[in-house]
Amino acid sequence: MSTVTQVFDVPAAHVWKVIADGWLYSGWVVGASRIRAVDDQWPQTGSKLHHSVGAWPLLINDSTSVTGMEPGRELVLLARGWPMGEAKVIITLEDLGGSQCRVSLGEDAVKGPGKLVPKALRDPMIGVRNRETLKRLELMAKGGAGRQN
Repeated sequence: MSTVTQVFDVPAAHVWKVIADGWLYSGWVVGASRIRAVDDQWPQTGSKLHHSVGAWPLLINDSTSVTGMEPGRELVLLARGWPMGEAKVIITLEDLGGSQCRVSLGEDAVKGPGKLVPKALRDPMIGVRNRETLKRLELMAKGGAGRQN
C-alpha cells in the first residue's frame, strides 16, 4: 500500500468534518470530478457516495463505499473507477494537540487493470496524487468546509 502522511495545521475534528461530508469529496480527492449522490448514512460502514471520475467530457460514473470507520479517527474505503478497477483507501487522523493533527492516506489497487501495473510503478504514481489530495484536504479543513456557522 502506498502511504503518504502530512501534519496539518488544523485540529483533527475539522478535518473529519470535511471527510464526513460526502458532497465535498470531489473538492479534495484528486481524480473525482463531481458527486452525483451521497447516502444519508455517509460515512457509516456500508454507505456509498456516487461520483464521476475523469475530465469532462470523458467522465466515468462509479461509486465509493465505506468498508470500515471509526468516527473522527479512521475511514476505510473501496473506491471504484472502472475500467481502471478498484482501490482500497485508508485515511487515518491523529490529533497532535492544539491545532495540529497527522493525516495518513494509504491506497492500493485491489481489483482490475490497475492491479496489473507493477507495484514499483504503481506506488509512486499513487503517492504523487495522494500528496496533492492531502494538500487539498488541509486547505478545505482550514477554510471551514464542512462546518456550519
